[in-house]
Amino acid sequence: MSRYVVFDTETPNSRNDRMCQIGVSVVENGRITESFVRLVDPECDFAAFNVMLHGITPEATYGSPCFAELWRGELEDVFSEGVLVAHNAPFDMAVLSKCLRAYGIRWRERAPYIDTVRMARQAFPSLPNHKLDTLSAALGIELDHHDAGSDAEACARIFLASIECGTEPGAFLREYDLLRCSTLKGVAGRG
Repeated sequence: MSRYVVFDTETPNSRNDRMCQIGVSVVENGRITESFVRLVDPECDFAAFNVMLHGITPEATYGSPCFAELWRGELEDVFSEGVLVAHNAPFDMAVLSKCLRAYGIRWRERAPYIDTVRMARQAFPSLPNHKLDTLSAALGIELDHHDAGSDAEACARIFLASIECGTEPGAFLREYDLLRCSTLKGVAGRG
């Protein structure tokens, strides 16, 4: 089994080009080996809807590092080794791509990723939907929804539960074009 970097982002507004919180859970050898959550100063405005959704206010992020500082200080090392994993991954991959672009950070052009929504549909087909809270409730996973740390850890546990059901992660491998902010076609199932 490879190394998987499971992550979740919370955003300050509907542009989704900045993050105000990121949660990460690293999966290695079939278990979660590291988990952390960080507040991020998005250096932009917050929308009332987003604050209502996740409860993170502009005041809560004051004094936190901006994305560029957090990327250079911690995230780049973690994200550079392994396959990225997220629940409804195109959203989180787009936020990551837009944050890299907003701060002029050149990391890599493409990144491999897996969407646990797609994995869970195969692993747990009888559920009414495959939202993070529905899956967490069905699998007995504790969840403080819209807290990026809790969401990332729940996603990691869903990922592991899907594998336990016989779902092969490699079959769901995609590649994300970080420069164009889109999933590349024709790369399914590699790896």
